[in-house]
Amino acid sequence: MKIPKRLEPLVEEGLIDSVICQLKSGKEAMVYMVRCGDDIRCAKVYKESNKRNFHQNSHYTEGRQIKNSRRARAMEKGSHYGRSAQEEEWQSTEIDMLCHLGSAGVRVPKFYNFFAGVLLMELITDNKGSVAPRLCDLKLTAKQALEFHGNLIKQIVQMLCAGIIHGDLSQYNVLVDKQGPVIIDLPQAINAAGNNQSRNMLTRDINNLTTYFSRFSPKLAHADFATEIWWHYQSGKLSQAANLTGQVKQHEHPVNVSDVLQIIDAVLKKEAAWQRHKQARWANRLSQC
Repeated sequence: MKIPKRLEPLVEEGLIDSVICQLKSGKEAMVYMVRCGDDIRCAKVYKESNKRNFHQNSHYTEGRQIKNSRRARAMEKGSHYGRSAQEEEWQSTEIDMLCHLGSAGVRVPKFYNFFAGVLLMELITDNKGSVAPRLCDLKLTAKQALEFHGNLIKQIVQMLCAGIIHGDLSQYNVLVDKQGPVIIDLPQAINAAGNNQSRNMLTRDINNLTTYFSRFSPKLAHADFATEIWWHYQSGKLSQAANLTGQVKQHEHPVNVSDVLQIIDAVLKKEAAWQRHKQARWANRLSQC
């Protein structure tokens, strides 16, 4: 096929020899199958921010460390340079995640190169050598649904043990090769320890997958892995060897009304004392005028 304009710099640099076909057009990027010497790889061309349907809101960028203070200030102000820097940071996050999570044992595509806003990575294929299907394109048996769900829960735990939450995980960004699920699309991934939305995003990721798999295996609809995983994480007990069941015991204890009233009374007294202190300070200032 004709070489897309955004891929021309990679051809000129010798990073790509030819473009075989377009694989998909997603909400944030166009993806192509390309030939690199004897290898067939995947080229992800990021769309410009004004042409994307996926928005980089503060829920995703919160807690990300920008080492260059000038870039950080420009990004905060929203200047032209700042917007450009924000785009670069958004794209570089996916590179960092592919490398970081890959080394942590999470099944993600292998990273090869990044040039001129294009990410070169491994092409995931099925057992016949064809492009691997997305999870959403498969019709699963109940047994397969349970197997794939269990596999992805383990990968989510691996990610969280590595300090990362995908943030947009669903059946649409999971590929399935001969060994099972492979997680893709990571520019919005977040730092679990530095983001106030971590629990909500983890819960959404897990619930998206559980809801999807429960179509094929209805008993999954009653599982609550999100609460269980988060409890292990918060208590410092999360590990890849954690025995997860998806069942959360509800501990209900009777409320001690007397204790609650005492706490409320103490808070009110403290607030009243603070108000008296403020009034005294203002009265003192007025007397000095």
